[in-house]
Amino acid sequence: MVYLNTVPDQPHPELDVMVVGEALIDVVTTGSRRVEHPGGSPTNVAYGLARLGVTTGLLTVIGPDAWGRRIEEHLTGAGVVVLPGSRSLGRTASATATVRADGSAHYDFDISWDLAPQAPAFFPKILHTGSIATFLDPGAGVVKSLLGQANGHCVITYDPNIRPDLLGSHAEAKAIFEDLVAFTDDVKLSDEDAEWLYPGMSIPEAAAHILGLGTGLTVITKGAEGSYLSTPGFDVTVPAVKTNVADTIGAGDSFMSALILGLLKRETEGFAPGVLEELGRTAVAAAAITVQRPGANPPSLEELNGLLESQRVG
Repeated sequence: MVYLNTVPDQPHPELDVMVVGEALIDVVTTGSRRVEHPGGSPTNVAYGLARLGVTTGLLTVIGPDAWGRRIEEHLTGAGVVVLPGSRSLGRTASATATVRADGSAHYDFDISWDLAPQAPAFFPKILHTGSIATFLDPGAGVVKSLLGQANGHCVITYDPNIRPDLLGSHAEAKAIFEDLVAFTDDVKLSDEDAEWLYPGMSIPEAAAHILGLGTGLTVITKGAEGSYLSTPGFDVTVPAVKTNVADTIGAGDSFMSALILGLLKRETEGFAPGVLEELGRTAVAAAAITVQRPGANPPSLEELNGLLESQRVG
């Protein structure tokens, strides 16, 4: 169980963000080279948030093995709180990423997602979830229950991070995604996710459809073409930062971490075009720093602020 505070309906005094989702070891193969490092989209988001100075807790499942210890050391070294209930898996999961010539990656997974039932006694300022954790049973049902309990008590962000090889039918996966969107305040997905979920729809059409499901902000990333941010009242397109790409592993997760940072800083402001542009500029800058170096290696707050300042001066 996660319960660090017995007062419901109040933000936890030590956590700005709680992330719920899988933790695993990424085994990255590039030609004959093999490198192992901690990964999993929600884990990367939590790690990225801590690197940006955000007090963050992660609810996940890892095993009592060398990989599990490595993941925990990786997270706590950055300042992430690994929440009680997370050390409950028999064997830590893994994903093998094969990096292609253009820097993109193909994944093969060996994962079990079995999260114990939860009934939160506190709510952070922002609750984030996504990826495999929201689709793979039995844990996916627990995640959905958590979102239902947190809905209306804190900001909820969601990144489906679609992995077709781990999903059931398209209809089943789309239904799961759309059910969860109804609990959220902000949804971020890639253009590949949008195309898989809504084939034939343009990015603005897909964003409008997702907004119609009940969320307040939809963000669709477009790689080197930047990102599209849309609310019921406004939409903006933010260009990407031109940079040399080592690989794209973790870029979307760094984008998500920086987007959450922007949402925390926004506090009670609305989503006027200027606010959307600032959110998008911060997030694409974080992704640009990440793709310059191999693996899921997100920026520090100093690095991110440095790039943003150089853009303003330039």
